[in-house]
Amino acid sequence: MSSIAEVKVAEAQLRAAMLASDVTRLGELLSDALHFTNQDGLRLTKADDLAAHRSGLLAITRIDVRGVPEIRLLGDTAIVCTTAHMVGRYADQDFGGTFAYTRIWHRTEARWRIEAAHCSAIAPTD
Repeated sequence: MSSIAEVKVAEAQLRAAMLASDVTRLGELLSDALHFTNQDGLRLTKADDLAAHRSGLLAITRIDVRGVPEIRLLGDTAIVCTTAHMVGRYADQDFGGTFAYTRIWHRTEARWRIEAAHCSAIAPTD
C-alpha cells in the first residue's frame, strides 16, 4: 500500500474513532506529544482529547468530509488539509458547523500518528 493510501486509511480510522468516542483507537492514532489547536484557539493535548471523549463531554454524531482531502508527503510525514461538517454535543450543548482541519501525521514503527492539528470554523460552502 502506498503512503498516501495509508494516510487515507488512517484518516478514515480517525473519523470512525471520533464518531464512536473510541478512546483506545484514538490513543493509537494520536501522538503522545500531540498539539491540537481547536476552533476557539485553545491548545489541547492528547490527554485532553481522550478525556473529553471518555467522559462524554464531547460526543460527535456526524462528520461529513467536504471535497477531497489534500495530502502532501514529506518523507515519513504527511500534511492533510481537509474540510468537514460536524454535528454533536459538547458540555451538554448541541453544536454543528463546518471546519477546516490541518493535520500533521508522522510514521514511526510502521504506523501513522497525528503530531499536530489545527481546526478553524469556516462558513459552509453549500
